[in-house]
Amino acid sequence: MGFEWPWQYNFPPFYTLQPNVHTRQKQLSAWSSLVLSYCQHNKLYTMDVMEIQENPLFNNKKIHRTLPLEFVQVILEELRKKGNLEWLDKNKTRFLIMWRRPDEWGKVIYSWVSKHGMTNSVFTFYELINGNDTEDEEFQGLDESMLMKSLEALQWDHKAEIFTLNDSKGVKFFG
Repeated sequence: MGFEWPWQYNFPPFYTLQPNVHTRQKQLSAWSSLVLSYCQHNKLYTMDVMEIQENPLFNNKKIHRTLPLEFVQVILEELRKKGNLEWLDKNKTRFLIMWRRPDEWGKVIYSWVSKHGMTNSVFTFYELINGNDTEDEEFQGLDESMLMKSLEALQWDHKAEIFTLNDSKGVKFFG
């Protein structure tokens, strides 16, 4: 099923940062929601700032509008402030987009482990995000850095322990 764009996506003024503070706040909120739902629908976890303007998210060919890079930066900063974005490098060229926060992913993963009676079991990171057992799960294909953050949240709650063995990372879940 294709992504369903909100009405604003085809509204030309949506692509110009609004001068009125109240209107701008609504606009940034709408853009933030759009970015998160688009990334969730397409299972995007990381993005590159230089490639972002080619992405249909910020480039509406139908109405011939592309979001200026300065405006994209404002939206990314808004997402960062809300805890939905983390820069992956000092130069702010790549970022992790968190349409679900690490603790939320941790709950989803732990729920799956519990539901299938696999507490006190050990998994490699690869098995969790690429394994046959998780094929139909939301976290299948999860970005490894996001998986790590999610498992760290579980470790903090004493529900899991992360370990490294022969250059591969694993996790043990506790009941």
